[in-house]
Amino acid sequence: RDGVLNVYREDHVKAPEEWQPVPGALEAVARLNQAGWHAVLATNRMPGAQWFPGAQVNYLHQVLRHVEPAHAAGMPAIVACNERGQRRELGWPELRRQVAALALHLRAQGVQPGDRVAAYLPNIPEAMVAFLATVGIGAVWSICAPDMGTHAVLDRFRQIEPTVLIGVDGVTYGGRDMDRCAVLQELRAQLPSVRHVLLVNDLDATKTIADSALFTDVVARNDAEVAAFEPLWLPFDHPLWIVYSSGTTGLPKPIVHGHGGTVIVALALKTLHNDVGCSYQPNNFGERFHWYSSTGWVMWNAQMSGLLNGTTCCIYDGNPAGSKDRPDWTTLWRFGAELGVTFFGAGAAFFANCLKAGVDLSALPGLKTVRALGTTGSPLSAEAQNWGTAQFNALGVKDIWWC
Repeated sequence: RDGVLNVYREDHVKAPEEWQPVPGALEAVARLNQAGWHAVLATNRMPGAQWFPGAQVNYLHQVLRHVEPAHAAGMPAIVACNERGQRRELGWPELRRQVAALALHLRAQGVQPGDRVAAYLPNIPEAMVAFLATVGIGAVWSICAPDMGTHAVLDRFRQIEPTVLIGVDGVTYGGRDMDRCAVLQELRAQLPSVRHVLLVNDLDATKTIADSALFTDVVARNDAEVAAFEPLWLPFDHPLWIVYSSGTTGLPKPIVHGHGGTVIVALALKTLHNDVGCSYQPNNFGERFHWYSSTGWVMWNAQMSGLLNGTTCCIYDGNPAGSKDRPDWTTLWRFGAELGVTFFGAGAAFFANCLKAGVDLSALPGLKTVRALGTTGSPLSAEAQNWGTAQFNALGVKDIWWC
């Protein structure tokens, strides 16, 4: 203990002007030499600190660097399941192609760096594609979940004045289909800054709304320009996405995160704190990362960041307890077992509900691939943690790790 505390003694802490550049580490996430990067911290004050001036970065560059090696190893980028029992896999080359096609489409609609693109989408691959395409051309992303009503979404999107709105036709949750086209049309009517609308058909492939483009048509493009697309190099602190406070004390407060800081923090969280590895590297071969979340929670952003490290992301869209008429708290566990996830994350309330429902995981031997359980949101009770540890001990996973 004394040794650890000694590290933080004042006389051991260097002032920012004494910090030495770390190009070997930073070059993993940013372009340095061509950009005239010259310092770690140019402005030493809060607020207003300026990190890595001159360095250039783009979140999408960090994702696309994995396309060739991950594909060569046979690893998918995204595996997605939903309540309707549908399962889809998106390979790394296909992810790159769809992202490039959509990015070019957005650029053709006049979207410029710094413009906001707003999404009203569930936890499906199209949401991840839309995010990557948006930030690839320097636009700023923001998303709300389709379980949010019109007023709650407008309270957020009106503040950021988006130029493009990407929305879903409907969702299935708790065993019930819910049309969202009327909400999407109302959002467009109440957001005068929106110049272009894209419709994602997730519930009904035949559904259309007036004066909108179909997402499937846009991402079907496959030509030389798509193949040649490259993400735009951006300043280290260029805005990446906008998330929001809860809104319990007035309007939800927009919170902006930048490309460079987000990439560094996300990689530190996944690879160092949570030990989520690259799926095509020998030490973590076949890694599959899952963290259950709706798109209205920042854990959706955290889940998606697995792509930064070349990790296969396993996503589930729907109620983790299945049908509301006949709740089944093994639903999400069965998803994890069928996909062979290695990291399984969810909110603390999920584990508490599994304990309360008397869930027995012994019938799901596929969960033996799980080596770590993640929890966040509210505090996890000791009882819920002990339940989870005992369940995995019974499966033969003796050293399950909680984080």
